[in-house]
Amino acid sequence: MRRTHIMLHHSLTADGPTVSWGAIEAFHTSWRKVEADGMRTSVTEDEAMKLKAAGAKVEAPWSDIGYHAGVELVGDRYYAMLGRSIHRQAAACPESGMNVLALHVCCVGNYDVVKPSAAMLFVLKMRVLLPWMNQFGIAADKIVCHRDFNPSKSCPGTLFDPEDVRRLVQ
Repeated sequence: MRRTHIMLHHSLTADGPTVSWGAIEAFHTSWRKVEADGMRTSVTEDEAMKLKAAGAKVEAPWSDIGYHAGVELVGDRYYAMLGRSIHRQAAACPESGMNVLALHVCCVGNYDVVKPSAAMLFVLKMRVLLPWMNQFGIAADKIVCHRDFNPSKSCPGTLFDPEDVRRLVQ
């Protein structure tokens, strides 16, 4: 699978001192009720079947977390977390074939509310972006945002400037 891009995402949840990567994985691998406003809520399989029978929109679980990697604050340090294998397509942005073309990284936090910290960006750069760029020959200008391909999303957040990231890796 030829990777040509790296796509940035955020969890749209506040980051905190405990690990939430497992919660993100659990959400992706559970049944989800889709609300009218597009928000999703985890439900049990029994609940999902009842909702489906009643005509509600539900999504089936994915086989794995949707992203290839994540960066998260745990205690007082940021860590890079492994997601689904880089040899499998993502489940994060189907528009323009980006699940196949891009490697996807989720920065845990709500970057519509706060700017990403320098410490988070440093771990993103050193543990995720530079290794992927070297392994797959991806140039800095091919680091893109989810919102670039799905304008209904703010992802990776309105306060997350991809130009800052591109400058960091050059």
